[in-house]
Amino acid sequence: MRHHTLKYIVLALTFGVLLSGCASRSAQGDALPESREAKQLMQGLWADSETESLVFKIQGDSVYYPDTTSMTAYFRINEDTLYIGSAARYHIEKQTAHQLWFSSQGGDVVKLVKLYSDEAQEADKVFEQNPAQVQTLTEVVKNDTVVFYGNHRYHLYVAINPTRYKVVRHTLNDDGIDVENVYYDNIIHLSIFEGSQQLFSRDFRKQAFQHRLSPDRLNQLILNNMEYVRTDASGFHLDVSLCVPGDASCHQIETVVSFDGGLTIMK
Repeated sequence: MRHHTLKYIVLALTFGVLLSGCASRSAQGDALPESREAKQLMQGLWADSETESLVFKIQGDSVYYPDTTSMTAYFRINEDTLYIGSAARYHIEKQTAHQLWFSSQGGDVVKLVKLYSDEAQEADKVFEQNPAQVQTLTEVVKNDTVVFYGNHRYHLYVAINPTRYKVVRHTLNDDGIDVENVYYDNIIHLSIFEGSQQLFSRDFRKQAFQHRLSPDRLNQLILNNMEYVRTDASGFHLDVSLCVPGDASCHQIETVVSFDGGLTIMK
């Protein structure tokens, strides 16, 4: 009996060592030493080899884009892979002091050339004049709606207010590079009155609708609008739209406020 027990202990220890070794190698794979020489070759301004259009500027650990919507991203190079931002990686096909070729997200090979002297000085002005900015899709918007139902007169106030809560959207630019565009989310305020009596008042954030959408999907959306639809015996029906910023894709969620101030978010 003792012999079998010792045998199981040895096997368990051996298996544990193997697992530990695998985990250690996995961690080392996720943290490969950075290619400092390759990173130094990346420093400077890069343009498309065919169109000569400016693609990005590399300075230190950062990638800067010439447009005002793409946010500055951190980059690194490990072996033959270029990592930009939190998610994008590109296989480097060729790298010299003057050329950089890598595979885009779509499978095409992006061919870049480094700019020098007068070209570089002129192109560098673009980054000074157009720093990346967080975008606001909606200015302050206020809508008033008067509703008659039965023998009663109601007044609905909807106000859309930009916040400092940020929503990050990943898109591919014209060069097939994954860039991050950052937008400010909104808060929508709804008040309903019958004469001077306030029946309902609330500030809505997109989290109020989290039981209707997955967390991953909700994180990609902006609370965009709230529109009055109709009134019936159940109360005031409004359509709330949560949209992908910079895209036409939206989710419409019906919201009902009853005459006694109750709130129901429909499926």
